[in-house]
Amino acid sequence: MHYKQKITPFFNKSLLLSLGCLFTINLLSAQKDTISKTVAETKDTPKKTMRKQVDGVVAVVGDFIILNSDIDKAYIDLKNQGVSTTNISRCEIMGSLLETKLYNHHAIQDSIPVSDKQIQQQVDQQLDYMKKQIGDEAKILEFYRKDNITDFKKELFDLGKSQRLSQAMQEKVIGEVTITPDEIKKFFDKIPQAERPVINTEIEISQIVIKPKPSKEEIQRVIDRLDEFRTDVLENGASFATKAVLYSKDPGSRSNGGKYTISRKDPFAKEFKEAAFSLKEGEVSKPFKTDFGYHIVTVDKIKGQQIDVRHVLLIPEIASSELKKFKIHADSIRNKITTGKISFEEAAKLYSDEKETKSDGGILINPVTTDKRFELTKIDPILYGQVSNLKEGEVSTVIPEQERTGGTFFKIMTVSKKYPEHTANYAKDYLKIKELALNKKQLEAVEKWQKDKIIDTYVKINAPYNDCEYSNSWVKK
Repeated sequence: MHYKQKITPFFNKSLLLSLGCLFTINLLSAQKDTISKTVAETKDTPKKTMRKQVDGVVAVVGDFIILNSDIDKAYIDLKNQGVSTTNISRCEIMGSLLETKLYNHHAIQDSIPVSDKQIQQQVDQQLDYMKKQIGDEAKILEFYRKDNITDFKKELFDLGKSQRLSQAMQEKVIGEVTITPDEIKKFFDKIPQAERPVINTEIEISQIVIKPKPSKEEIQRVIDRLDEFRTDVLENGASFATKAVLYSKDPGSRSNGGKYTISRKDPFAKEFKEAAFSLKEGEVSKPFKTDFGYHIVTVDKIKGQQIDVRHVLLIPEIASSELKKFKIHADSIRNKITTGKISFEEAAKLYSDEKETKSDGGILINPVTTDKRFELTKIDPILYGQVSNLKEGEVSTVIPEQERTGGTFFKIMTVSKKYPEHTANYAKDYLKIKELALNKKQLEAVEKWQKDKIIDTYVKINAPYNDCEYSNSWVKK
């Protein structure tokens, strides 16, 4: 969705920046640009002339401090995200950091829970990513100009915790904000006709998925192979991790010896979690099936509510002759639909192998908005290529596609409804207007919370930033 013009009376720039956490410091994307070079390229806006100074405390908010280098790092982060810093002043950066520290301080005051284990797990994932992109720890430290890995991990941890505290506090502030239909109508009526949002072309998509199934003989071959691995580990002392590296078909864990750290709440297959959490340390499961294939799993270590597990995934192969049969099957389903023998919805309920959409007649739900509409210009590029040229009610050809694990399946798609680009209409676009109205009310709630908390919180801003013009009254006279 885009706007013909900015609806300036309704949205506050600084609050939008704070809610979006625009100025968070993402070390993963940092480059080798030096801080001094970056600062030299940016626009300084305090009225007093910025003097060259050693890194020091430029502000205190409650129990938190802001260093001059924090502002430098924020500039680096913005540049590395592709954001132009030409019109972003150091005062604006400072304003955003002040808001973050205000959230941090009151999140702790309100005892908002933040899991240190989850943050540490995030740090470990960040370091794993860095190793893949840069190399070993020595190269990472050289790249980020750090002295030792312990201090670098602590910096990543502190940064992650600060971000999570800020997010959690904001979520609490806006969590209780609701809006009534009467408020939504008043919000919409106040937007001048010339400034009402333009809704881009949207479509509703349905699909039928045909997944080729392996033969019983092939399934048994895979199970027998996993049993061999299990026996070799338990009876001969073979390395489970080596088995995973050599044979597992899971690209996400194979190079790491099949290892995952999981809790019962993590989004793993139900069967996988049931098998993993039924084992003691060192035990190896019997082969079991998930939607991904067949597995064996072992537990390396139990750590409270989390466990370190390793698994080997094997996927039964499907012969090309079998694939051809399923392609013919998919073609026959499409023919029944296009000749009017059966509706697309009925065919999806009868034949689709996608359990998430089968019962709803193949209708896809937009994961971002949770409704049926997809904005055409914002959908996945692959999906765009499959449906962008379809007219309303038109059925696609049978589309072969690859699963993440490499297997082939077939799709039949249709655009069940198309909504051309138009100026927002209250009746037709109620959900989108509701979202805009709720966002505005949430921003107002955040603005009020900030003003109230600034009054009640110790805030000290040092020169030259005490001469900035902030949207909030940070400088107390």
